[in-house]
Amino acid sequence: MTAAPAVPDLSSAHRANRVLTHRAGANFSVGFRFLPKERRQAVYAAYAWCRAADDAVDEGDPAGAPARLDAWARELDAVYGGSPSSPSGVALAEALPRFPIPKSAFEGLLAGCRQDLVRTRYETFEELLGYCDLVASTISTISLAIFGGLGDARAEARGRELATALQLTNIVRDVGEDVARGRVYLPLEDLERFGAKAEDLLALRPTPALADVVRWEAGRALSYFHAAEPVKDLVDRECRFAVTMMGGIYAEVAREVLARPLETLQRRIALSTPRKVRAVLVRLLDRRFDRISD
Repeated sequence: MTAAPAVPDLSSAHRANRVLTHRAGANFSVGFRFLPKERRQAVYAAYAWCRAADDAVDEGDPAGAPARLDAWARELDAVYGGSPSSPSGVALAEALPRFPIPKSAFEGLLAGCRQDLVRTRYETFEELLGYCDLVASTISTISLAIFGGLGDARAEARGRELATALQLTNIVRDVGEDVARGRVYLPLEDLERFGAKAEDLLALRPTPALADVVRWEAGRALSYFHAAEPVKDLVDRECRFAVTMMGGIYAEVAREVLARPLETLQRRIALSTPRKVRAVLVRLLDRRFDRISD
């Protein structure tokens, strides 16, 4: 009989979550570095937990994805029941007394992951926003529980807009990767609006019409960043610059897609290290998400 994996100690869990976050969430982790230690560890744990849920869908045999999500749902029960076994679960359970993240937020994220197993197209932008509510707005609830602002109606509204901006940026950044997985998040009504052909998108064939669609969605992401601006002043003071950096780095990614929309069909758009450093320096002087730094 195979022995069950050992439950990591808290120090090992923190280390594993930090390494995973810096490796897999390079854009997010720029902002996380500016958080005080306890909040930073809680954010690393939350990111690692959410990343594992996402990977349960995208990594491994697709036929096994429902079972992997079921196992992760059981780990969530264990986190809130006080008996987690994963690095992210161990660190989350330790952080919950200080940062009371509603369990429903993680459950909403799991629901969004399950939706990815059964739905691969979105007819309208409104339908896509419903998906964003599951996979992104839940992240806003998790974040505000750690950064401060949960329970403040203004902070929650602006936080949802920031989470939507981040998710829309992911969508325009990852067009090619998503198509390779059989998913199209660009609303079909927008393909029609610009005269883009679905067969060109599925073949990742660069056309002027597809460039117009991607630019349109990147512009939408930037409009959500602009609407979300007030949230960074509605969280606890010691978290404000971190939130500015999270939004600011992602807004730079959206601008990069806006400038080179067809490249997202072939590769994931990413900022170079000098571009990230520049974004940090710019926002030290002017703390806006959507500042044009070019």
